[in-house]
Amino acid sequence: MDPRLEGNKQTVLTFYEVGLNQKDFAAASTLIGDRYVQHNPRIADGIEGFEAFIGQLRKDFPALRAEVKNIFADGEFVIAHVYGVRVPGQPGTAIVDIFRLDANGKIVEHWDVMQPIPETALNHNGMF
Repeated sequence: MDPRLEGNKQTVLTFYEVGLNQKDFAAASTLIGDRYVQHNPRIADGIEGFEAFIGQLRKDFPALRAEVKNIFADGEFVIAHVYGVRVPGQPGTAIVDIFRLDANGKIVEHWDVMQPIPETALNHNGMF
């Protein structure tokens, strides 16, 4: 296994834990590079946009949890298949996050695709 790819995956896993689960902006910000490009239209670019997003999560969804089910690294990209629950007891959301990391292993770009988990499905495969 390529140590750089493994390091990038660990950076993203740590980012989920401290940023989203603990909502600790200071800890998460150490994992972000000099320039942070955000492709989620509800979050502003830059470290300031991420700080505002964490503040909003802390206020609106203090019990939000993100559980990484699968994680893959290829070159400068890390892709995570994530189960997100904003409010305990709700079905949650299936998320695919794509991160680009710089040569120093810092997160510099983010994309996501989210799909609400339905109450019923036409198959028994589940979202994960």
